[in-house]
Amino acid sequence: MVFDKKLLEIIACPNCKGKLEYHAELSELWCRAERLAYPVKEGIPVLLEPQARTLELEEVEK
Repeated sequence: MVFDKKLLEIIACPNCKGKLEYHAELSELWCRAERLAYPVKEGIPVLLEPQARTLELEEVEK
């Protein structure tokens, strides 16, 4: 299933309300400000902090 990129215009990070970036190869939405990567499962973003992984510094700086 494909993530609907139009959602990026209306959804935000639940912690900081900042912009999210979609990374298709990892099936994740990234919040660089919070250094969190939220999973996208079956085309649905899971915007729960306990489900997110922490981004490494090298990932954020790319």
